[in-house]
Amino acid sequence: MNDYLSSVIKQFEYYKTLGEKTFHQLSDEQLFWQFNPESNSVATIVKHLWGNMLSRWTDFLTSDGEKEWRQRDAEFDNDLKNREELLAKWNEGWQCLFDALNSLTESDLTTEIYIRNMGHTVLEAINRQLAHYPYHIGQIVYIGKMACDDRWKSLSIPRGNSTAYNAEKFSQPKRKEHFADEFIEKKE
Repeated sequence: MNDYLSSVIKQFEYYKTLGEKTFHQLSDEQLFWQFNPESNSVATIVKHLWGNMLSRWTDFLTSDGEKEWRQRDAEFDNDLKNREELLAKWNEGWQCLFDALNSLTESDLTTEIYIRNMGHTVLEAINRQLAHYPYHIGQIVYIGKMACDDRWKSLSIPRGNSTAYNAEKFSQPKRKEHFADEFIEKKE
């Protein structure tokens, strides 16, 4: 189970990195662009992730994951002012998540916690968020790809490079490592 916690932390780090690599490619204006009034900007998605992370991971083992102080509807107001404010919320949310995860032990994984009065084991609650956050980070990446168009730099295996990538991987001996290590290490 300690492998589980280590793996989960790496998974979250990987998705955090994908978001950051997308931010790096976008202009300030593109961070706040909305396709239409019903769609979210990158900034709005970041604000929602921030609100969710603070609510879910603050006092993770001892209080309901949907905090009374959370203003979920306001998370979808496109009112962040600039890149710095966006990055501050992004980093605050992730710090809260990583602080909570790094405090857990194997014995905590079967502890029951609540989200909106629904019981979850800690393991189930982690898995719930490990599905939720990549869903939104995928939206951020997709917006980034649309905004950058042909200037987009792939965050994984660039189109047309699968054969070369696989040949390089299969030329190496079998080993145990987390797939995200190579992507997390390559921060730009």
